[in-house]
Amino acid sequence: MNVFDAIQKRREITQFQMKKVPQNELELLLDAGYLAPTGNNLPSKELVLVTNQEMLHHLSKTTPYVQWLENSSAAIVVLGRPEISKYWLQDTSIACGFIWLEAVEVGLGAAFGAVYHAEDANESKVREDHVREALGIPEDRRVVAILGVGYPEKEPEAKELLSRDTVVYYENFKK
Repeated sequence: MNVFDAIQKRREITQFQMKKVPQNELELLLDAGYLAPTGNNLPSKELVLVTNQEMLHHLSKTTPYVQWLENSSAAIVVLGRPEISKYWLQDTSIACGFIWLEAVEVGLGAAFGAVYHAEDANESKVREDHVREALGIPEDRRVVAILGVGYPEKEPEAKELLSRDTVVYYENFKK
């Protein structure tokens, strides 16, 4: 599958089959995140693979919006390192996208669960600490997101997007 096909096929999958994902496929997802570019090539991102079902159940309580983690086969927790690079949030976001597209490539479904909350420091701390304490993550890391992965229970239809001309501009922002 080429990259553009994966981009077009990508869906947020929140219902998974109760089927274990082989380790070699999980390693491909980790490699996709590892190989994702970072600002100034600094090591500002880290990845934690979780396959233990009890831990997935615990992580599903991080926010009310990631309950689907409980039924995923695995999760990848994406960490940022602000002391390494001022681009840590961008770097981790790019890694999440690469992981998601590789999931599509190997026939898996994925869903993105935001943990870091840029507009509410208190909420972000509660969410991040929930994950941090469970996985032994040091305080100097930011818990940006959890990507749940597994075999899709069903393939949802594409969501209707805004028309392209309301999003894409040429040369300047004039409409």
